[in-house]
Amino acid sequence: MTSAIDRSSPLPFYHQLKQILLTDLRERDLTAGDRLPGDHELCATFDVSRTVVRQALAELETEGVIVRVKGRGTFVAPQKTSEHLVQSLTGLYEDVAARGSHLRSVVRRQEVVPADQQIAAELEIQPGAPLIVIERLRFVDDEPWVLATTYLPYDVAPGLVDDDLTDQSLYALLERRYDVHLTHGRRGVEAAVAHDALAADLGVKPGDPVLVLRSTSHAGERPVEMFVAYHRGDRSRFEVTLNRTRPADAHLEPLMRVTAP
Repeated sequence: MTSAIDRSSPLPFYHQLKQILLTDLRERDLTAGDRLPGDHELCATFDVSRTVVRQALAELETEGVIVRVKGRGTFVAPQKTSEHLVQSLTGLYEDVAARGSHLRSVVRRQEVVPADQQIAAELEIQPGAPLIVIERLRFVDDEPWVLATTYLPYDVAPGLVDDDLTDQSLYALLERRYDVHLTHGRRGVEAAVAHDALAADLGVKPGDPVLVLRSTSHAGERPVEMFVAYHRGDRSRFEVTLNRTRPADAHLEPLMRVTAP
């Protein structure tokens, strides 16, 4: 890694470090399981605090680029096998309301940042283009349930960065205020275990199971939203409605919805 933190840049140090690490992974053609420098080495190499390093690595882990194993180190994450699971395009707010419960969100981050290469590619925008990032810890009937990070191109809903998302549906707000109507998307589910910080957020023990939902949604032909959501494994399950199709219809996808046990 030869790049350095540009201390005159308005970009946060953690964001710059994240981009450096992504570039390094790509240029070195690293594969799943390859070990990456540890926190202390990154601090020394780039002359930044451990807080900066941890935030950069946390975002890469959230996006599925790396995996951190307590006591062992940081590694390139393995590619997951897609199960072709697609949820109907209702959000968690609608799913929870449909079963008579109440969902509220603690919004921990709601800001505009430049899109990194990975998110830019997913949303089909230019790297560095303005991006709205929303991180919410979501409670169902006052119990922590999901930690979700959502990304949207800024021009899709420019006022969204100032909207109150504590107690309303993001999807309903996009439709009502910004005339953004989601038409289709792709969502994948994978199993993971809760690291210390995630366990504290969700009210579970470190090492407890979580379900990770990764989604990209489109409005017409344009991808307009991407999110990564960590669901408590003891509070959520995903139900899939299956239809047997003839070979000519094999491209059809199943539908999935989030329910409570």
